[in-house]
Amino acid sequence: MLAVALVGSVVVDNLLTAPVIAFLVAGVATLARFDIRLPEALYPILSSYLLLAIGVKGGRALGLSDPAELWQPLVAALVLGVVTPIIAFVLYRRVGRAGTIDAAALAAHYGSVSAVTFTVVLATLDARGQSYEGYLSGLLAVLEVVGIVVALALVRTGHGGHGDGSEARWNEALLEVVRGRSITLLLAGLAIGLIVGDERLEAVDPVFVGLFSGALTLFLVEMGVVAAERLRDAREAGWRIALLGIVVPLVNGTLGAVAGSLAGLSPGGTAVLATLAASASYIAAPAAVRIALPTASPGLYVTASLGITFPFNVIVGIPLYLVIAEALT
Repeated sequence: MLAVALVGSVVVDNLLTAPVIAFLVAGVATLARFDIRLPEALYPILSSYLLLAIGVKGGRALGLSDPAELWQPLVAALVLGVVTPIIAFVLYRRVGRAGTIDAAALAAHYGSVSAVTFTVVLATLDARGQSYEGYLSGLLAVLEVVGIVVALALVRTGHGGHGDGSEARWNEALLEVVRGRSITLLLAGLAIGLIVGDERLEAVDPVFVGLFSGALTLFLVEMGVVAAERLRDAREAGWRIALLGIVVPLVNGTLGAVAGSLAGLSPGGTAVLATLAASASYIAAPAAVRIALPTASPGLYVTASLGITFPFNVIVGIPLYLVIAEALT
């Protein structure tokens, strides 16, 4: 009973933040057929800014960190990058009754991560005044790539069947992930933060720190619109796929919290790693899947990741992972 009350309290605290309220208001307005969408040109600007700001903050923290502190979280991230897509593949294949190609496409999304969900958990922790390891943004880049590689390998190596993608197509998909805008901006930010250093970055703090919460709030207005549009397609995806859109992040998020605890992360850092493990990509993974698995159904993997898992994590999942992280650490 106490645990339920604690989770409920954290959920309420999370809901009463500007980014989450913006997401909910935009989603409800869209479902009610109101036009709340931001100008289309603003979306890539906001997403680029958020990724670069996350990278700069991570590079800054990386420069202040002891290298000996990094190897355990890195190993934890690599293990999660292998395990989480396999879990998603098995569950969607056996419980969700998806075909091999569709199950692999879904696994790619759930093995990879959502940079926006990562941003929301950072904002939640900042609002609570809870500290976390800043270098975790580097693990975001690791997980985004590894999860997709493992998921595509499930098809390529014949685990459950062969895909219809050629060797060239599979390699092209991997290059799409590595060279994609999200990874490139994140790594660029990491490099800037690491090279410039903490003291000299103070001059740009008004941009990369002061404007961050406002930019995230604007961005989540757009995400609320997009998620609501995808939620309308949930009926076509089927109740099994929709249910697993909640079950898979809960399983993967719990594993992420355990891995973070074992890696010696703080409660805040453990919650961040749990959120990364629980999140589902809808930027890098769709691009890779469209190339490597062209016969996979976007109606399944986009609806599950963006229409179901993303809203669940933003509203309920992140507070739950915070409670699990605090219990484990």
